[in-house]
Amino acid sequence: MSSDTITTISPATNQPIITRKEISAAELQRIPEQAQEAFRSFSQSTTLKQRQDIVARALDILEKKKDVLAREITEQMGRPIAYTPVEVNTAIKRSHYLNRISEEVLGEKGTVDGEPESGFRRFIKRKPVGVVLILFAWNYPYLVLVNSLIPAILAGNAVILKPSPQTPTIVEQMAAAFTEAGLPKNVLQYVHCGSLEPLEKLVRSPLVDHVCFTGSVAGGMAIQKAASDRFINVGLELGGKDPAYVRDDVDAAWVAEEIVDGAIFNSGQSCCALERVYVHKNIYDAFIAEVKKVLSKYVVGDPSDPKTQIGPVISKRAKETVLAHIADAVKKGAKDETPANDTFQNFPPNGNYVKPTLLTGVTHDMTIMTDETFGPVIPVMKVGSDEEAIKLMNDSEFGLTASVWTKDVTHAETLVEQVEAGTVFVNRSDFPAADLAWTGWKNSGRGVTLSRFGFEQFVKLKSYHLKNYPK
Repeated sequence: MSSDTITTISPATNQPIITRKEISAAELQRIPEQAQEAFRSFSQSTTLKQRQDIVARALDILEKKKDVLAREITEQMGRPIAYTPVEVNTAIKRSHYLNRISEEVLGEKGTVDGEPESGFRRFIKRKPVGVVLILFAWNYPYLVLVNSLIPAILAGNAVILKPSPQTPTIVEQMAAAFTEAGLPKNVLQYVHCGSLEPLEKLVRSPLVDHVCFTGSVAGGMAIQKAASDRFINVGLELGGKDPAYVRDDVDAAWVAEEIVDGAIFNSGQSCCALERVYVHKNIYDAFIAEVKKVLSKYVVGDPSDPKTQIGPVISKRAKETVLAHIADAVKKGAKDETPANDTFQNFPPNGNYVKPTLLTGVTHDMTIMTDETFGPVIPVMKVGSDEEAIKLMNDSEFGLTASVWTKDVTHAETLVEQVEAGTVFVNRSDFPAADLAWTGWKNSGRGVTLSRFGFEQFVKLKSYHLKNYPK
């Protein structure tokens, strides 16, 4: 196995900024062993209340360092500094919520009684699964991580973290906070890994009991295949091609602001970003005109500048993919109607910048409407009816989120019932809510995070059938 150095490249400059050593063969064997030993002790020697207290203290520690954490996100993945503190704050707030509701799921309230039977006590408890391997993405590293880490720890598991090589310091900051908060040794460990071989060995290790993966469909498929000869569960949060349908009764100016934000925030690098927009023909021209107005005021630039709204995409390869999707659409008849904007033409040197791009006249024959773009592009397609819009929204291998925009919320509810997606919105988008299940349909993944249901993948059921001793 390779012991190569892993280098993090700045999306803003394409210069190296961080190096870490790839996990060694010795570590690959030792870390799961340590995790199993730590799990047996941690799961049996701590109460839920003690684990809740550890989580609360760790969150307080992270809160005090939020400015440092935000700056690291900006430096490593390129989101403007104006927004990265919001991610840290939201991750902390989300974690407090999960901590608060854990009593309902994992405590005495979570015990399920069997049917009454004279002379017996019969009930079901939730028990931790063991060692959890969490592989998580770079685009919202703290938000994605806490979805799995917090419930896993609260349930009494040991955890091994593997971050994206693009954001290596997140696991180091998280592990340091939990250590300072009093989490026992080796309950939370991390590895740095830039190649597939050691990851596959970790997934195949008999000492790993559950795997959580957040990333691309291809990455999820590779992890699933690695686990296919074992009887363990694999939670997969994968990609999206999330559609929005704009009905003709809305205010064009308002909905344009909302759609643009939902499509290009974080340079469009979100699994739940709006990647397909269907607009009723009666409002189509007005909507396009308003989107142009919105885009003309956006600021693309250096992510360390507080005035910047859109930074670079994550890599040269990502930039090439986005531009290839745009080129394919234009070649097949789409029109680039992006408005004039000085910051769209005068990027900082050397970074992976892509202008926020408005495409009209798109069809499902174009890659931009079928494959995940993961970039700041707004492809808009004209439709003539609700029925046409719903049919097109469902014409996708993905099913993560979808949204309908209309004054008639009651009617919208009947429309979203027909949409094939794990989360549906009316007059909102791009918002994983902590109290609702986050789950993908179709190729967008399997399993659930967030809400009370987000704890279920980190526990297994144990039935108790206790008969009184005969007198």
